[in-house]
Amino acid sequence: MRTAAGRSRREQVMRALVVYESLWGNTEQLARAISVALRGWGSVEVVDSDAAPLAVEAYDLLVVGAPTHAFSMSRAATRADAVTSHGAPHEPARGIREWLEALNRPPRPIPVLVFDTRVDRPRLPGSAAKAARHELRALGFGTSVAPETFRVRGYEGPLRDGERERAAAWASRAVARLDPAPPAIA
Repeated sequence: MRTAAGRSRREQVMRALVVYESLWGNTEQLARAISVALRGWGSVEVVDSDAAPLAVEAYDLLVVGAPTHAFSMSRAATRADAVTSHGAPHEPARGIREWLEALNRPPRPIPVLVFDTRVDRPRLPGSAAKAARHELRALGFGTSVAPETFRVRGYEGPLRDGERERAAAWASRAVARLDPAPPAIA
């Protein structure tokens, strides 16, 4: 992985930003597990979509996670319905969809990892991660890593057993593919 100055990660530590949207806390749990896995590669900031910056050029890697609602990224109406009809404890004012609509185009392609959460049963079509990846590609981000889906039991969760560990392993493998140099031992 090349950094802003064009040096490999061996010469400069990576800075990563993990942005997530979460209503029941499942996507947040995955974002935090991913951030722990990425700390071996450099510094990591984790923020929810309400607090996410609109300019990300200071970062070498962007990770974006969202729940799948109505076959794609959530909308204000689907978030409100999750709260009123399904008892979600948190309703983001700005979801990943709205954050991406306001996000500034980076001056250089920044690699991005995208993931989503979906109910385990029934298996429904659609993916917030695929929709977000499409938007990020249009903005000029590096989208060479395929998006990943993590499963929750029912609308509210919890995460299926092993999903946190699978998320951390997925992020580690993806970053290693972006820059095959092993992380420095701290």
